[in-house]
Amino acid sequence: MLGTGDFTHPAWFEQLRENLVPAEPGLFRLGTELDRDISRTLPGSLAAAQVRFMLSVEISTIYRQGERSRKIHHLVYMPDFEAAEVLNRGLGKVADLSSDGRPIVSLDSRDLLEMTLSSGDGAYLVPAHVWTPWFGVFGSKSGFDTIEECYGDLTDHIFALETGLSSDPAMNWRVSGLDRYRLVSYSDAHSPPIVGRETTVFETELDYFSILDALRTGNGHAGTIEFFPEEGKYHVDGHRKCGVRMDPQETRLRGGICPVCGRKLTVGVLSRVEDLADRPEGFRPDGAAGFRNLVPLPEIVGEVLGFGPKSKKVGAEVDRLTELMGPELAILELVPVDEIAVHSPQLAEAVGRLRRGEVTKEPGYDGEFGTIRVFEPDEPKQTLF
Repeated sequence: MLGTGDFTHPAWFEQLRENLVPAEPGLFRLGTELDRDISRTLPGSLAAAQVRFMLSVEISTIYRQGERSRKIHHLVYMPDFEAAEVLNRGLGKVADLSSDGRPIVSLDSRDLLEMTLSSGDGAYLVPAHVWTPWFGVFGSKSGFDTIEECYGDLTDHIFALETGLSSDPAMNWRVSGLDRYRLVSYSDAHSPPIVGRETTVFETELDYFSILDALRTGNGHAGTIEFFPEEGKYHVDGHRKCGVRMDPQETRLRGGICPVCGRKLTVGVLSRVEDLADRPEGFRPDGAAGFRNLVPLPEIVGEVLGFGPKSKKVGAEVDRLTELMGPELAILELVPVDEIAVHSPQLAEAVGRLRRGEVTKEPGYDGEFGTIRVFEPDEPKQTLF
């Protein structure tokens, strides 16, 4: 199941209306003819997959509160086009919805939540990538220290938080005030090549309201699949222009100042977690849903082949592998290593290491993505097998 993204944009909203048809309650599928045309372009093992869509959008609120500028991103979900249209009309009074797929509105986050809830039964809001410095509800640049500070008297209507690329559930578990929230993880709809590579797992009926109930109660919320948080571009602190990367302890010792240029460092996710944590690293709350850290298949294949993950050579190899063994997540998580070895011994070794957590991490900072490797740069792959 995928979020549609951008339903507030007038042109995309019309595309969605034209190309989606109702499926299960609150969910949609592609029209028959369009679905058939797209299926013809996919590997046979993927063409028959059942795909459903949920109306979704990411909204940026920018406003002042408590003597500070606040810039918070939110994920908003609607059960039907009628509810989405109600929200669009309201937002259209305070923002130019045609200017961007992720609209910027001059609304208090609490007021956006109220507008969302008023749009229709089942409409809900999830704070997006909650720890990132510039646009997360806990972000170091413009965020808050608690959910209550952000959403005020409507806080009880927040029941899920998105971890974002630079954090995972284990980091969030260190803050006891977050225990009441379900932790979700979603890929950026504006980056098609990585859609589905961070995802939330549900064990529910396939319908919008069953998923909503799982988020509200935890029943049927089975956890998340995440990148390694070190791969996120705001995991640790630093100053990209000066090539300075620091862990939280060093940042504190230096007073948050870049040793090269003397300006303030961009304080990343790990530092913010340390600031708000009231539990030690490794703590896991009772009943918390699990998670798995993975590396996208094109990145692993690129490492094996020695080419970039977006290269044609890697793309062709990924297509070959998914044709032979099924979807990417199945290859990374479920297909036996011995079976993978039949098609690619190097990939089998890489997947085995990934499943055991045997990876090398170079954390991202100040907008620079981190790197996760399963092989050392000078490791001769021919000696691995």
